[in-house]
Amino acid sequence: MSNRKETPEEQRERLRQEELKNNPSGTFRDGLNRADNTNLADLVGGLGWKGTGILILVLIGGYFLYKLLF
Repeated sequence: MSNRKETPEEQRERLRQEELKNNPSGTFRDGLNRADNTNLADLVGGLGWKGTGILILVLIGGYFLYKLLF
C-alpha cells in the first residue's frame, strides 16, 4: 500500500465507486434525479479551470450580445 495520503477528491470518488457496486438500483435513481436537479459545482468539477474560464467568458459574451441586440 502506498504511503501517499488520499485527497478528498479521491476519497469521494472511491466512496462513489463503492456505492455503485453495492447499490446499483439506488444509484440509478439518484442519477435520474441528479439529471433533473444539476448544480454548478457538478458542471465546474468536470471542466477544470480552463473549461470553467471559457464557460464564464462565453456567458459574459452572451450577456453582452443579448443586451446589444435586445
